[in-house]
Amino acid sequence: MLKSHTTNPAPGDMSAKPSTDVVSPNLPWVEKYRPKQLDDLISHKDIISTISKFVSEDRLPHLLFYGPPGTGKTSTILAVAKQIYSPKEFNSMVLELNASDDRGIGIVRGQILSFASTRTIFKKGFKIVILDEADAMTKDAQNALRRVIEKFTENTRFCIICNYLSKIIPALQSRCTRFRFGPLKQDQMVPRLEYVIAQESVKVSPCGMKALVTLACGDMRKALNILQSTSMAYDEVTEDNVYTCVGHPLRKDIESIVNWVLNENFTVAFNNTMKLKTLKGLALGDILTEVHTYIHRVDLPVHVRLQLLEKMADVEYRLASGTSEKIQLASLVAAFQIARDLIAEEAV
Repeated sequence: MLKSHTTNPAPGDMSAKPSTDVVSPNLPWVEKYRPKQLDDLISHKDIISTISKFVSEDRLPHLLFYGPPGTGKTSTILAVAKQIYSPKEFNSMVLELNASDDRGIGIVRGQILSFASTRTIFKKGFKIVILDEADAMTKDAQNALRRVIEKFTENTRFCIICNYLSKIIPALQSRCTRFRFGPLKQDQMVPRLEYVIAQESVKVSPCGMKALVTLACGDMRKALNILQSTSMAYDEVTEDNVYTCVGHPLRKDIESIVNWVLNENFTVAFNNTMKLKTLKGLALGDILTEVHTYIHRVDLPVHVRLQLLEKMADVEYRLASGTSEKIQLASLVAAFQIARDLIAEEAV
């Protein structure tokens, strides 16, 4: 999410010149390439332009950022704070609380209330309170926060960040300007990854890059973490190395499993899949998710496909409930055997 004049780009950033800041060599890449200014962010252009206008006109409202992880929510508000305040003022003007901090009703009535209610003598303007992962806050704490926001709006602005909007009470939602940060697109992620790869001198194959973007599912933080861990474990970041590093089933393994369940008898299909699952240390949930995508590509009669998908959904539900993976694998293979029998009956 960076323009060419930036300092440290963010997880959602795309391209930038090397930073002039002194950066610790042991710093994780997701922090090393986090932006320093609001202008550095270029994904979610409509949101950034709106917030930039708020800042330039000194009319920043209370904010509510929501959306999936790794899409730039925290980076955005930190860039706003760093743009408004100098490094010396930052600690006294910004209070950031994360899910790792205790944020029950006691903290709202104590630390947050005392921070929001006090004015600084030598600094004009407002303070900023950042409540990251606010969907972990209790309902009582959120209700207490509602009154604090109302009472101290004159000298404090609140930014509430969460993954699930439904877990924030309506009273808080109505007091904030809401912005949804959607998953990053591939054309945003690839240039940013290429920049980091160039800066870190990592060897990445085209299939490795595709695997990074596929596994990240629009989460830039996840993409950078996978890239860093894979580059440390292997000399080259290839598709097989990426999937192996994160313990995700390889495409060729999924193709083998689909081939067995569609063409072999129950015993062979079950034993082969069980052996592969044990050998590679794969989770049945991951296998099920990948097999599901293949089902939509296989040419099956509509009613057979519907029944098969319904059976797979049942297997996933039972897995989530903590049932035996071995029994559920048998159930999955059995579902494909039944689907084959239905197709054979129609062919007769």
